[in-house]
Amino acid sequence: MPEAPAAARSAFAAAARARAPEVAALTRRLMAVPSPNPPGDVRACAEEAAALLRYLAPEAEVALHATSPEVTNLVARIRGAGPGRLLAFNGHLDTYPVNEALPWTVDPLKGELRDGRLYGRGAADMKGGIAASLLAFVLLAQHRDAWRGEAILTLAGDEESMGPLGTKWLLDNVPGLAEAGAVIIGDAGSPRVLRFGEKGFLWIEVEATGRAAHGAHVHLGENAVDRLRAALDAVAGLAVLPVAAPPAVAAAIAAAKPVSEPLAGVGEADVLGRVTVNIGRIEGGTAPNLVPASARAACDIRLPVGVTCDAAEAALQAGLGGLPGIAWRVLRRFEPNHTDPAAEVVRLTHAAAEEVLGGSVAVNMRVGGSDARWFRMAGLPTVVYGPTPHNMGGADEWAEVAELEAVARVHALAAFDFLAT
Repeated sequence: MPEAPAAARSAFAAAARARAPEVAALTRRLMAVPSPNPPGDVRACAEEAAALLRYLAPEAEVALHATSPEVTNLVARIRGAGPGRLLAFNGHLDTYPVNEALPWTVDPLKGELRDGRLYGRGAADMKGGIAASLLAFVLLAQHRDAWRGEAILTLAGDEESMGPLGTKWLLDNVPGLAEAGAVIIGDAGSPRVLRFGEKGFLWIEVEATGRAAHGAHVHLGENAVDRLRAALDAVAGLAVLPVAAPPAVAAAIAAAKPVSEPLAGVGEADVLGRVTVNIGRIEGGTAPNLVPASARAACDIRLPVGVTCDAAEAALQAGLGGLPGIAWRVLRRFEPNHTDPAAEVVRLTHAAAEEVLGGSVAVNMRVGGSDARWFRMAGLPTVVYGPTPHNMGGADEWAEVAELEAVARVHALAAFDFLAT
């Protein structure tokens, strides 16, 4: 006779607990195949992930999709005991560059294990998260008589360059993916914080033109740097734009603060609820004794849920449009995005996380961006739950092995509970 649902769930949870230690070895296998972006060549890493899946889950359908000479995406599918819903795992194969010039104390591609930590490029961002989802997918494959519907694992090739050839392509081209009932992503964060949304952003470039003159004869010139300074003051003024966040989002940010801020830093809750402006680059002038004829700056404007890109651009136009010698343009734009904190995938993943960790887990927004935005913009309920990143992008990047194991178990349990419903 088939197992009762409670017994099947108990057996699956036991299997997830028993196999969780495998996640470190899977992560090391993926880390050993470099996939830095730039240059963005992930082909070999995609092939390694495919080989792992074909060995560990021979029942699965595994396919590779090249979308450029360098970018290859992976899609794996497994079906349960009968018709049902579709759940997707997603992750990205590309990492920050290794940059051997950094003061590494370990081989960045070896995946050295030391004192409960896994060191190397991609340990936290996000080959550890990929390995967690991969193991969860394998567990579902081996217990497919206990759930219904379909599980799909998508590994994208270009998240670090915003995803047009990766997750966006997958959504547009993989049958059924755009109708997924839930998406789980293991991108870097913290096992103590489940993320249900993220801020949007505008990257803009501001250019100022003036008239060159000798520095002693400023009355004969127009200083482009002075004009740029005035323009940047106007850009910084976006920080006071009014925010009309949904009450559930504002409440979640406030409730998460006691758990989330000790992990992410004091001030995170404030930043999640307002517009922030970072002036990241300024160029202008050639010498102290010359009035500069041109100057430019690049700015990163982050938008909370409750402020649209259109509203921010209208405010920029109002502030910059009348300034002499100033032109500006948008380099990149993505709307803020979120899944309802009460959505099923949020509730199930939160419950699984508190079960595995044996303590409180916050439910919060995410300050930085991820490929989750593509799914949320398509209307798919999506959560991000991954390991804490340490030295991400720098030397000796590392993740705690215990966190990787916890993430794998949470991904597996949340997916099982969604598909067994």
